[in-house]
Amino acid sequence: MARILGVEIPGNKKLFVALTYIYGVGYARAEEILTLTGIDTHKKAKDLTDDEISKITRFINEHYKVEGDLRQENMKNVKRLIEIGSYRGYRHKAGLPVRGQKTHANARTRKGPRLSRISKKKTASAS
Repeated sequence: MARILGVEIPGNKKLFVALTYIYGVGYARAEEILTLTGIDTHKKAKDLTDDEISKITRFINEHYKVEGDLRQENMKNVKRLIEIGSYRGYRHKAGLPVRGQKTHANARTRKGPRLSRISKKKTASAS
């Protein structure tokens, strides 16, 4: 298994798919990285040489913000929205959908599983 930017890249996958295991790199960006570095996109990740790994790593570091830096920036952006008290910040804080989706019947992913309701049995009152 190759290791790029601290991420284990699966060796049995094609390189343009394997690069998507890096946070901040999708299919389009992976294709772009490989074409600009001159590496075959359909090559398996286990067939990479050390020179090619260092070339990919260097290119990503120079041109993109990925992994820890990107996660940190996203967290800062959300934290800023919460601090300024915006509507979007409130939705993040409350764990509700942020981008205008309805929540009456859906949004289970964001809200979590339904709460189970415990019904009380009617007991005979003493008279």
